[in-house]
Amino acid sequence: MNTELISAQGVRLDRLLTIGTLAERTGLSPATLRMWEQRHGFPRPQRLESGHRRYLEADVEAVTRVVRRRDAGVRLDVAIADALAQAAPGSPSVYAELRRKHPHLQVQRLHKRTLLALSWAIEDEFCAKSERATLFGAFQQERYYLAAQARWRELALVSRSAFVFAEFADLTHPRTAGSGPRPGPVLVPLPPEEPMAREWAVICDSVELPAALTAWELPGQLDIPDRERVFETMLTVDPAAVRDAARVCARVAQRAGAAEATPALYDLADQPGPEAADLASVSAMLGRVLAYVDRFGAS
Repeated sequence: MNTELISAQGVRLDRLLTIGTLAERTGLSPATLRMWEQRHGFPRPQRLESGHRRYLEADVEAVTRVVRRRDAGVRLDVAIADALAQAAPGSPSVYAELRRKHPHLQVQRLHKRTLLALSWAIEDEFCAKSERATLFGAFQQERYYLAAQARWRELALVSRSAFVFAEFADLTHPRTAGSGPRPGPVLVPLPPEEPMAREWAVICDSVELPAALTAWELPGQLDIPDRERVFETMLTVDPAAVRDAARVCARVAQRAGAAEATPALYDLADQPGPEAADLASVSAMLGRVLAYVDRFGAS
């Protein structure tokens, strides 16, 4: 068989569906499908060399589910976000998602002490803004979160929602860290096989200072002092990349059973606006990074 007749998914091109066929089988117009793709990234077509869109049979089922949920009263962007989440890999990784969807982001190898400086700078600048953002933190192990617990309780107070991920020893289901008028972040336990259990992340999905710091620890460092260990790291203030990172975290929390993740996914369903991060906020954050790095270097 001519391999040129096979799509990237291993489907014969003559068995793929045109946008007209997809529209006819789902009861939508081609214009509506193109609008959904432009605004929400759904449905995701394959492109022929000519640029024409082609779709799989699975796309018919996914679009039909979205239509049914919309007609039942579910907000369109929420129904689409759920459909995209179902199509995503079973064990999402923030680092892998940003590498896949934003390959232009620069990767740096940084020591853990520098990651701490970056993380604290993002957290401090967020607290200074007191902006009602959605926050996510991945700590790998429980002991690392416990060292930052007081900071994250304060962060949770001024955020719209806050989630912490780690291998919590005695926690089998997500729970809020505090109660009463000062609730803490939602603690999400990760099994060792979960990709995010091996990742470091601080993600602040906000308007003035969208920021995503994600890293994974290079193997073979068991005999190296904790703060000298090296991570491959990405840092971005691109709102679209930050939103993608936040969605991965919210999906992981939802799959783990965190009820708070559903409204978070609702908030994250839309694409962020075209505005760039506030330059004053970015400059202030970088100033904090330099101060922390200088402090660690002197200690």
